[in-house]
Amino acid sequence: MSVAVAQPIGRSEPLPITPKPVDRTVDPAPVEAVMRRARAAQKIFAEADQEGADAAVRALAWSLYKPENARELAELAVADTGLGNVADKIVKKQRKTFGTLRDLLRGRSVGIIEQDHAKGLVKYAKPMGVIGAVTPSTNPGATPVNKAMMAVKGRNAIVIAPSPLGYRTTARIVALMREELERIGLPADLVQILPEPVTKDSTEALMRACDLIVVTGSQDNVRRAYSSGTPAIGVGAGNVPVMIDETADLDAAAEKIRDSKIFDNSTSCSSENSVVIVDAVYDQAIAALERAGAYLCTPEEKGRVAERLWVKGKLNRDLIARDAAVLAEAFELPPEARGSRFFLVEEEGVGRAHPFSGEKLALVLTVYRAKDFAAAKARVAEILEHQGKGHSCGIHTTDMARARELAADLDVVRVLVNFAHTFGNGGGFNSGLGFTLSMGCGSWQKNSISENLSYRHFLNITHLVTPIPEDRPSPRDLFGPHWEKIGYVEETSAEAGR
Repeated sequence: MSVAVAQPIGRSEPLPITPKPVDRTVDPAPVEAVMRRARAAQKIFAEADQEGADAAVRALAWSLYKPENARELAELAVADTGLGNVADKIVKKQRKTFGTLRDLLRGRSVGIIEQDHAKGLVKYAKPMGVIGAVTPSTNPGATPVNKAMMAVKGRNAIVIAPSPLGYRTTARIVALMREELERIGLPADLVQILPEPVTKDSTEALMRACDLIVVTGSQDNVRRAYSSGTPAIGVGAGNVPVMIDETADLDAAAEKIRDSKIFDNSTSCSSENSVVIVDAVYDQAIAALERAGAYLCTPEEKGRVAERLWVKGKLNRDLIARDAAVLAEAFELPPEARGSRFFLVEEEGVGRAHPFSGEKLALVLTVYRAKDFAAAKARVAEILEHQGKGHSCGIHTTDMARARELAADLDVVRVLVNFAHTFGNGGGFNSGLGFTLSMGCGSWQKNSISENLSYRHFLNITHLVTPIPEDRPSPRDLFGPHWEKIGYVEETSAEAGR
């Protein structure tokens, strides 16, 4: 299949860190070689029309959506990282890829993408060039494809710097993406991976050399990206609290929380980490969660969970994102807990002294009791202030006024109502949010975006500006209310305010 080409329309939670001096002993040649190939491929692809850009996006999507590829990469990711489970990773890879493809094919990214006749403006999309993408070990297959699809939609090339733990998985999907591009006559070098070993030095060299950096995962990498001198998009840490109020359908809420919490063993940043339940339905909601497959730990068992899930103040790598049966054994829970899907621990405090109030990346859900809606709202805000501010929260309710109050008052980018949070926050077929694996958290987490990452973030925009009828209000139109307050008498000169 050949790709249609048009005439060119233009060429082309950690604290902030102080960038370390460049280690001049590190050989820059591998990164420079990758960048040379990327720029050569992108120069060719910059000539593509919309049909050609969309053909490339479809090719990349198929490289992961293809059933045998999705399974191979899911198995490889679990084998290499030990995080999550194969069945859910297959679902994630196909669902996210399919949804992202739907969104991308519905938008324009070449030539004229918007016209506003009233303002005399026409907007033209142009490529940014070469995108540098830093991807996490939690999604070593899905995230590279998701970012590559968005980058290529804008006729860019992309170079991926994966987590070393997920390198083999990412290298495999990069190889598959390159094969699919070549099958439709496009340069394979539109998608590349940094050569092993991927180090902080090689990743920083990529950050300095590319035209835009997009970082998902380590907050250390996010800060390094913003300090690199290259335009950057980084996303923040999650720690999602959800509320259940007395108007909620308790069984429906419990089932949604379960489905979201257990998906891929809680590897998602959108997975629920705390549930705040109003007192009026607390016992009933706990019972509903138990019916949905939860096990409520006793205070003694909670102590063992804390002792083993954290080691020297850090999450135990051997227990995060593991199957429930593995956790039940590690926590020495009784036989009745061994068949549970996830585990509840009751908590009263928030902050560093209360580790259960933070993100756990495990099948452990913290439960808080609140006197009423106002107290529950305050608790949710407190949890977010501790960790995850800006990311998202949720509520299970039939009172939309409460949902609107949360959206108006809380410092988050997303408030989800009656959702399985993981399946709505990063885009869903019953959610208006765009499909993505990178969710901006705004200035609350020092992010440059407060929305879901999309292909529009990978475009340069040229504005064609033409004359329109003059739009000049009078000075009284603009200053009138202020003049009335200070007793100013308007000048009568015809030139006043000119």
